[in-house]
Amino acid sequence: MGYFLVDIYPYVLTFHIISVISWMAGLFYLPRLFVYHTERAKKGDTLDETLKIMEFKLQRYIMAPASVAAWAAGLVLVFTPGIVDWSAVWPYTKAFAVLSMTVFDHWLMQMRKKFGRDENTLTGRQFRLMNEVPTVLMVIIVASVVIKF
Repeated sequence: MGYFLVDIYPYVLTFHIISVISWMAGLFYLPRLFVYHTERAKKGDTLDETLKIMEFKLQRYIMAPASVAAWAAGLVLVFTPGIVDWSAVWPYTKAFAVLSMTVFDHWLMQMRKKFGRDENTLTGRQFRLMNEVPTVLMVIIVASVVIKF
């Protein structure tokens, strides 16, 4: 099994990077949609309904499949012999950041459902601040993998 994983490593890595880029795009864009939804839409107006559709489709058809694909490919990479040095710190910092990103993704899912029920209580400013979370996590993940501290 190990040799097979080594043989397909470049393909799995490629798929992982593409999946992560797609997932990150959604993680950056969805909170921005929430800012517009909070600050510009009125309950029941055309913009409100349009943003609900956009948020739903972004999460359901782009973010959810991309996150599952990123996780699946990432786990294959973890189990590929010779890829992860478990004696180093970086796999653990990356794992912490990826788990945090997943928690953030699920929080966004709950926020989207609140918008769908017209129950959002957060402000545009709060969503702007939350928009920084994936950036910080991305920096930790990329630094962990590239610098390998």
